Amino acid sequence: MDLDYDRLVALRKQSAAWRMLRADHAALMLSFFNKVFVEQGVRSIAGAELVERLDDELFALNERLGRSAFPKSAKAYLDVWSAPENGWLRKYYPPDLDEPHYDATAAVEKAIAWVRSLEERSFVGTESRLNTIFDLLRQMTFGTETDPETRLAELTRRRHEIDQEIARVEAGEVDVLDSAALRDRYQQVTTTAHGLLADFREVEANLAEMASLPIMRGELPKGTAPAPSIREF
Repeated sequence: MDLDYDRLVALRKQSAAWRMLRADHAALMLSFFNKVFVEQGVRSIAGAELVERLDDELFALNERLGRSAFPKSAKAYLDVWSAPENGWLRKYYPPDLDEPHYDATAAVEKAIAWVRSLEERSFVGTESRLNTIFDLLRQMTFGTETDPETRLAELTRRRHEIDQEIARVEAGEVDVLDSAALRDRYQQVTTTAHGLLADFREVEANLAEMASLPIMRGELPKGTAPAPSIREF
């Protein structure tokens, strides 16, 4: 995306994640949503449970910061955060249930990911990311190769590497990851898992937006003839 002035002005107005970072209670929302939804990978939580957990959070903060820090009730804050004009929580009713449920939106994932990126890291792992990049580059190169001989040569090379590794294991030479390599890969897995959950939420939001379109609800513009059914052919 080009970060030109007009595009950024429009994004500042339209992005729910940007609005969240500018909100008065951004720190409360980021910490609470991260604790409830992101860290535990939760996709849905009952309204009563979420109210109870937020009420406990507000009580602890008001005890430490003063009663005027967060004067509203937990439900009042949830109503604001799930309002359509904010778009930070998705409030919905599961089938056959009268109690509302909540889920964090993709905007929450994006805001939390950006805040996480601001923190200084005591451990910066690059090996697993480099391996991922090299593997993707190999897939791109091999996946677009049309010459059979070139493909066979690559497959033979990979088979030779596997045969060598098998021979080393049979000889008792087993390579294991050290603590730094393990930590590097754990960090990569955690980052990827959070990103995958954010992708799921964004896809779900896109599908919900498509479902709200009149044509997706089976509503046609005035004067438009309905499509013929299969039985008419």
